[in-house]
Amino acid sequence: MSRSLLSIDELGADGVMRILDLADTMAEVNRRPNPKVPALRGKTVCSVFFEDSTRTRLSFETAAKRLSADTMTFAVSQSSLNKGESLKDTIETIAAMGIDAFVIRHGSTGAPWLVDDWTNAAVVNAGDGWHSHPTQGLLDAYTVRTCLNRPDGFDGLRVAVVGDIKHSRVARSTTAAFKALGADVTWVAPTTLLPPVVHEHATDRLDDIIEDLDVLYLLRMQNERMTEALVPNLREYTTRFGLTPERAQRLSPQCLVMHPGPVNRGVELAVDPSELPGAVINQQVTNGISVRMAVLFDCLSANPDPTSDLERPEFP
Repeated sequence: MSRSLLSIDELGADGVMRILDLADTMAEVNRRPNPKVPALRGKTVCSVFFEDSTRTRLSFETAAKRLSADTMTFAVSQSSLNKGESLKDTIETIAAMGIDAFVIRHGSTGAPWLVDDWTNAAVVNAGDGWHSHPTQGLLDAYTVRTCLNRPDGFDGLRVAVVGDIKHSRVARSTTAAFKALGADVTWVAPTTLLPPVVHEHATDRLDDIIEDLDVLYLLRMQNERMTEALVPNLREYTTRFGLTPERAQRLSPQCLVMHPGPVNRGVELAVDPSELPGAVINQQVTNGISVRMAVLFDCLSANPDPTSDLERPEFP
């Protein structure tokens, strides 16, 4: 039976660990000369992206193909939505073609939950409004787990999420995933870039905590979501909240530097990440494929034990 992934909170701590454990198996598949297995042969995964995306869309499509699923991409700009068709009618029409899973990104908070009500297919939330991006949170947690060798959890881990938290679904989902595994998370931002209600420990003084961090997670300024000037200027923002060369020198040698991409160079990241020993930004992209393979398998496979499906390679 298929099941959906809509948020980290609905997944819970046990669900996060289940996906990360499964991602270990998928990472092993991806290290093979021919990284393809028949685990989801006969399944069809449809990507429905109402917002621009490069990393997430390509990552999901690659993950589906490596599990031998068929893939469809819904082109919003060329669809009947431009003729007045509703989102519900569109989803029901696509579902009638025999879709097993929808991967959906939408600018409106809650849209994936509506889609989940309209179809019996699995629904994977690839980002909704400012609200949630669960697979990003999972791949971030997987990156920390593997890079810091923390397979049993993040108890005692000190994490700072820095930047435009108000508009960031990544901040919310990554914070939820890290906290589910036991990490201590601090949001660092000017008060204008924090949500109206802050449930996490928050500060506007990055310099007070930077030397004690195990993970520094940087966010970009999401100017496309802003309707007003929330910082005086980008130069001042970088001075107070960016990873400058001076701040980079103060990081612990073991501190991971993370970013969901795309990076605004010279703003939140004022140093070349290739010069930072703890930068794992490219590793996050690589891990995204393994984690999204794990998510699709978890949603669609009737076999709770992936070993039999994954040991047998897929030959062209």
